[in-house]
Amino acid sequence: MSLRYKTNRFWHMMLGLFMLIGILSVENVKAQDSGNTVTSSKIISSAVPFLTISPDTRAGGMGDLGAATSPDVNSQHWNPSKYAFIDGTSAVGVSYIPWLRNLADDMSIMYLSGYYRLDDKQVLSSSLRYFKYGNITLTDEQGNPLGSQNPNEFSFDIGYSRKLTENWSGGVVARYIDSRVNNGVEGAEPGTAFAADIAFFYTNTWSRHRLDRTFTAGVNFSNIGSKISFDGGTHESFLPANMRLGLGYSMELDKYNKIVISADISKLMVPTPNQTSTTGEDGTVNVSINTGVDQSVIGSIFSSFGDAPGGFSEELQECQLSCGVEYWYANQFALRTGYFYENENKGNRKYVTAGAGVKLTSFILDFAYMIPTQQNHPLANTLRFSITFDIGSMLNSGR
Repeated sequence: MSLRYKTNRFWHMMLGLFMLIGILSVENVKAQDSGNTVTSSKIISSAVPFLTISPDTRAGGMGDLGAATSPDVNSQHWNPSKYAFIDGTSAVGVSYIPWLRNLADDMSIMYLSGYYRLDDKQVLSSSLRYFKYGNITLTDEQGNPLGSQNPNEFSFDIGYSRKLTENWSGGVVARYIDSRVNNGVEGAEPGTAFAADIAFFYTNTWSRHRLDRTFTAGVNFSNIGSKISFDGGTHESFLPANMRLGLGYSMELDKYNKIVISADISKLMVPTPNQTSTTGEDGTVNVSINTGVDQSVIGSIFSSFGDAPGGFSEELQECQLSCGVEYWYANQFALRTGYFYENENKGNRKYVTAGAGVKLTSFILDFAYMIPTQQNHPLANTLRFSITFDIGSMLNSGR
């Protein structure tokens, strides 16, 4: 049996698995009624959710995915191990996203990323993410103004990736997180935390009729770290630890045209809140919510795969699905589209994305647009802009 046949067979099996998970995740979880106690599914929440927002334009145009796409300057967020297979020697990327413009006109996300190749096997990378909430006016209980604040959050990380074999690579990232969303609130303090990512990437290229085919797969476990507190440690919250799995397949149609198909599945590794309502003898209803925050970080990660009140079907609902297509002409002009799906019981984000890019000698320009499937959605009209500077090409052209 040839390697190409085995690779294609594996691709079809995994694609079928993605479709199965997508179909199962549409099924609704029925509440479990036992006597006077009803347990219902809940949306998983965590602190500093800005860490999970897609920060770059290429991924944003393909349905917010990137675990197994070809490596680029923004791989730090999606799968840092991809850097080991990147073509260039060094590059810097800048992204800007006006966020929730239907709700506020001064909220935005800025992302700076870059990498530097040490040798043919090792790459260093880094990124800085800044989330600005805009100007917020503070008032007392009577509505009297108390001034204004500018809440913000940021993260800074450094990564290292290395080729493990001809087809495999691994990567790790260390991250510092600083959140000042409670600026101006009495008794509140800035929240700080440390986290780490660990990722792996597989790529295999072969030729068919003198045209290249490439199969890729990737996994990234991100934001695994300490809990974060905004009151000096009295109350703590989990970071948005996340598992992302991805597959990709690219094929040259001819010497000028290429198409890329990718899909990601992601899941927050955070406990599912368990809401329980009990009816007393006097008819009053008491509601209690167990967020699982008393667990250790490692314990919460493992338990997150089996703690949903609705059982396995609800665990599947907690998976988010992204799929996207990218078309390249002459390796210079790109068109992209994608779809993001989240179950209605777990956030109900569903949107179509579109994007385009142009690649010149020393820099790349990209933009993307988000189209929610629901009317009056707060994410409607979301635009993303990115520019990448190929430092290595600039230095070589100047010689």
